[in-house]
Amino acid sequence: MSPARRSRAPSATPAPDVDPATIREAHRRLARRFGPLDPPSRRDPVEELVLTVLSQNTSDVNRDRAFEALRRRFPTWEELADARVADVAEAIRPGGLANIKAPRILAILREIRDRDGSLDLAWMRDATDEEVEAYLTSLPGVGPKTAACVLAFALVRPAIPVDTHVHRAAGRLGWIPPRTDAAAAHRILKAVVPARVRISMHVGLIHLGRDVCKPGRPRCEVCPLADLCPTAPLFLGTEQPNIIGKRKGLADRSG
Repeated sequence: MSPARRSRAPSATPAPDVDPATIREAHRRLARRFGPLDPPSRRDPVEELVLTVLSQNTSDVNRDRAFEALRRRFPTWEELADARVADVAEAIRPGGLANIKAPRILAILREIRDRDGSLDLAWMRDATDEEVEAYLTSLPGVGPKTAACVLAFALVRPAIPVDTHVHRAAGRLGWIPPRTDAAAAHRILKAVVPARVRISMHVGLIHLGRDVCKPGRPRCEVCPLADLCPTAPLFLGTEQPNIIGKRKGLADRSG
């Protein structure tokens, strides 16, 4: 197994006091609203790394177009790692920000190959979550979200990737404190959300953030979690709901 070269110190931001029954109820409601909260199909760790870079600041459709074009142009990871930046940028142009993403992808692949002698990350399947996360976040340009995506979608580990939609929705729900940075948000949601629902909660919060809990003015009037959300009354112009009382009721029903 390849060790990480450096690790990052965790944020000292404390986790909020969120009732586990509220989390479970939110998960049930998200599943009822958006259907099965199925994650993406299982992928190779290197594939997930590349996909996650391509997904930045673009739609899933454009990400997939860029990835398909990239694999047509460079059928193996070795061919991609040896490619010129300009050629990679040309291939991934449909995904946007090609001149930024191309050198980032190449830097990651070349660093892996320099360390491990190949682009095979199969060792991660036998490594601990902590070992995988430390290795990944020591790669150039790889942060906690990308590492969590590899853990969740390539290795099927109980991680909850925090993208902009998850961060926004979880913040409004009071699951992470205001002005929490990305690293702290991942640590806090890992502590707040039970392991068995972390991946599906990620999927549910993405749906919520895209369709309901939008930037600016969220659609609180149609949100399935409005009565569990301390922020909703600010947008609805209603009195603050008795969140504590509701949480107690949820706990009583859940046994």
